Amino acid sequence: MSSALNSTMASLRVFAAHYRHKPLQAGAILLGIVLAVTLLTGVKSTNENAVRSYSQATELLSRQATAYILPPGTTGTLNQTQYFKLRQAGLPVLAVIDGHVMDDKGRRWHITGSDIIAATALASGHQTESSSEEYPMVPMGRLLSAEPVAMLSQNLVDRIKTVDGSASLNLASTQVTLLPQPDSAALGNNVLMDISFAQQLLGRQGRLSYIALMTEDESQLALARSLLIDNNTLRLGDQGEALTELTASFHLNLQAMAMLAFVVGLFIAYNGIRYSLMKRQRLMLKLLQAGITRKALMSALLLELIILVHLGSAIGFVLGLQLSQWLQPMVAMTLEQLYDARILPGHWQLAWLMEAIALTLAAALLACVPLYRALTNQSLARAGMQYSQNLIHYRSYRLQFLLACGLIALAAILILISSEYQYSLALLGLLTLAFPLLLPQLMLWLTSALEKVAPKGSWHYLVAETRELTAPMALAMMALLLALSANVSMNTLVGSFEQTLKTWMDNRLHTDLYIRPHPTDADRIETWLRGTDGVDPVAIQWEAYSYIRPDITDEADRHRVMLLSRDDAAMLETVSLKDSASNTEQAEFWPDFFAGESLMLSEPLALRHNIKVGDRLLLEATENLYPQGLPVGAIYYDYGKPIGEVMISEKLWHQAGMPGSNRNFAVGWRGDTDELQTMLKNQGVSPAMMYSQSKIKKEAIKMFKRTFSITVVLNSLTLLVAAIGLFSASMMLMQSRQAPLARLYALGVSRPRLFAMVSVQMLLMVLITALLSLPTGVVLGWLLIHKVTLQAFGWSIAMVWDWWAYLQVVLLALVACALAVFIPLIQQTRRPLISSLQQEVL
Repeated sequence: MSSALNSTMASLRVFAAHYRHKPLQAGAILLGIVLAVTLLTGVKSTNENAVRSYSQATELLSRQATAYILPPGTTGTLNQTQYFKLRQAGLPVLAVIDGHVMDDKGRRWHITGSDIIAATALASGHQTESSSEEYPMVPMGRLLSAEPVAMLSQNLVDRIKTVDGSASLNLASTQVTLLPQPDSAALGNNVLMDISFAQQLLGRQGRLSYIALMTEDESQLALARSLLIDNNTLRLGDQGEALTELTASFHLNLQAMAMLAFVVGLFIAYNGIRYSLMKRQRLMLKLLQAGITRKALMSALLLELIILVHLGSAIGFVLGLQLSQWLQPMVAMTLEQLYDARILPGHWQLAWLMEAIALTLAAALLACVPLYRALTNQSLARAGMQYSQNLIHYRSYRLQFLLACGLIALAAILILISSEYQYSLALLGLLTLAFPLLLPQLMLWLTSALEKVAPKGSWHYLVAETRELTAPMALAMMALLLALSANVSMNTLVGSFEQTLKTWMDNRLHTDLYIRPHPTDADRIETWLRGTDGVDPVAIQWEAYSYIRPDITDEADRHRVMLLSRDDAAMLETVSLKDSASNTEQAEFWPDFFAGESLMLSEPLALRHNIKVGDRLLLEATENLYPQGLPVGAIYYDYGKPIGEVMISEKLWHQAGMPGSNRNFAVGWRGDTDELQTMLKNQGVSPAMMYSQSKIKKEAIKMFKRTFSITVVLNSLTLLVAAIGLFSASMMLMQSRQAPLARLYALGVSRPRLFAMVSVQMLLMVLITALLSLPTGVVLGWLLIHKVTLQAFGWSIAMVWDWWAYLQVVLLALVACALAVFIPLIQQTRRPLISSLQQEVL
């Protein structure tokens, strides 16, 4: 036993000495592992922090609510009398109002008003492990004196200072002083202020959005229920489960991108391991001839791999946590914009490092053990043979090609019939991994065809050697194909969605100016608009919140939705139908809808709850008129917030007794919209409540870019990882080709011609890879658009072909290849001829 251990340790010391002289080989292995674990850990940390934030979500500057008192769907806000009544009963409650206001630069801000004194009192009386940090200092004096101040996270204040140059905002024509709070206060991108000031800015004096109840005592919950007024309802909290479910598709997409980058990194590591084995083949053969047993040599190789995996994973883990700190603000902004979710300050767990090591080690052992076994079982008499010859197995490429074809056919069939985005994404991942398996055989076929038509001489030699280089470069090219395909598919998705969004907005925004007056001024402003020359048309939209029950018999199956209505002309002008009761001219749908006998759903809401045209839906706002529910007459395209929308006719809105004062106006104007805005300002309408068509489009596109920014960043990082892998593989290959290149130089091939020959060889392989990535990326993009995105987010997207973007991807790959070849080739041609001729032949 001790003899075997001594032999193993002796082999390890020899390998360590080898790496001291050849650090590039160990560096290439570590590079792949570090890059793989970095991206995997960075995204995992971001996702885990987000999910943890949902379950530990607290009211701002307070603690987690266990229940909420919500208004009935017909009003949308609570009378603050309800809050006073609960407080007088001694219940631990917190009043909150939130909404959006515009600043003087046309930016939209989400503000939250809270009873700050009650919030801090509730927080100080309930310290938890997750809130071990001190609560921020709240300026009670300034709040109680009704100063126009707001509290923001330090990070957000710094961003505002960078853009505006001052720590203040002009919100709804009121100059607001910003008070920075530590990021640990978890304010996110919220603007927090005293509730009375927030009511003033929002124009909702005496109204609340909801009341948070902080107790798990059943007797207190029962008391709260008994004190409800105005048909308000009490809903128990779910510790973030609903938000976790709503955002699951977003986090799954991030995780899929991270796994793709992880696989690309492992390709790089495997390529480094294989190159290292190739360069040490003679060394290990001498160890066997010196008496080291095959078992001891195998053990040494496995220990070496384990050490490298642990070292690379530890470095990658640290870098991944740093990457998460960079990615998290981007994700936080997207989640707040889309789902109104805040991410708490980041944390990390040692278990993540253990998971990364286990996953990386399992993948490394699965890939490397066959290589180790083949190497340690080689004949001792084969001292003159190169291990690289044993790696070129053309038959295995053919089997690999057939396997890939089978996997692609199977996944293509299954993905077309899958109905859940999780399964579609998993099958898409299978396709993504199957396509690179086609590459080695395709490269062999293409280079063989080129070899037959290449002219004799140096060109024929160039193509013939390119065919032989397929094996040592296959893994790097497969990693590059993965990254390029992902880049093409994501560019297709993002470009298609942007074009679809713009087209939808052109249809949706049919007038010049949109006005949201104070409810008490709505009648007066409408009268003024209709009596003003040059204003035409004047379209109206009513808004409120309500609840739907897809299963009429299940009272627990209720979901909060945005309830909308527009006048009949605006409805016909702005709604883009996806499906309706009549699939031809919608002749049967519109008369029934305008008569108030059916309703419409937004596409995301319909897909999330599997609601189809013809299904009957109970809408609580119209329950008194239709206790058995209303039929779904149509489903319309929508790319707004995922909360979902239900649309009813103007006639049904008024019949159901819905509030008429909370309405918006869309108006056309024959002149300059600035002139109309000035006139409306003179009528008492705040500039923050007027939105031009161009301003809405600009904000929508800005939000769209934020939504996809994290995906684009991960996609770019994956491509960067592949480029690094290509550079690493080229460096190693050029080192192993020192002798044949020196021999060509000795035979009279000039350095410029030698440089051109090697460059063409590498560029040819990269070009074949890049060209194959185009159809692969387009297929993956089509599936992302028409399967995964549709199922995950409920968005139907028209696929747009961006040929210039595809050409850019090919050019990017060629530039990366040129850089990867240039440095090692310059080093090679400057090396002494005799030294290069003494190197072993590839």
